[in-house]
Amino acid sequence: MASIGIRQTTKLSYDQALARLPELLKSEGFGIITEIDIQDTLKKKIGVDFRRYRILGACNPNFAHEALSHDLGIGVMLPCNVAVYEGDDGRAVVSTVDPRQLMANHDSPAVAALAEEVRTKLEAVLRKLG
Repeated sequence: MASIGIRQTTKLSYDQALARLPELLKSEGFGIITEIDIQDTLKKKIGVDFRRYRILGACNPNFAHEALSHDLGIGVMLPCNVAVYEGDDGRAVVSTVDPRQLMANHDSPAVAALAEEVRTKLEAVLRKLG
């Protein structure tokens, strides 16, 4: 099965990873503009117990503006989602969207270059997270 996004199993607990991510994202120019608690949502909406799992919507305003300036339709790809969940071993697993995968079918070289730059920054966040 093909990998979705960019994934890192950390040495951190779920809570530690969630605490560190805002500052690490900020260091690469991103801010968190949305946060979805999947565990809570599934419990409330359909009565299902699920592992601790959050989706953070990370936005780099400069990159968002540049992407939207090339193609207003790119808005469906924003913000950059960062998923954090508690692995079976208690360690946090963090996945980010892969902008290169998202933009693979876009025909603009400028958008492809932008996707590569965003990917590099998201990979840096995961490296720093450990």
